[in-house]
Amino acid sequence: MNTIYDIQQLLKKFGTIIYVGDRIATLELMEEEVKELYQSQLIETKEFQTAIMLLRHEIRMLKDQKSD
Repeated sequence: MNTIYDIQQLLKKFGTIIYVGDRIATLELMEEEVKELYQSQLIETKEFQTAIMLLRHEIRMLKDQKSD
């Protein structure tokens, strides 16, 4: 898993498609869904850690761009 697209595909395997029109809000909801999958033991620890890291990095970058 290397991109946000990869995370979207992972969520899609579980029947979850998230799009709310706001990129940051979409990413935050994706993070919540990944957490739920992990807590339900549906994804491995490595997948969870990688997905969370990618999502948080992307959210941080977008928030930094907004503040400029």
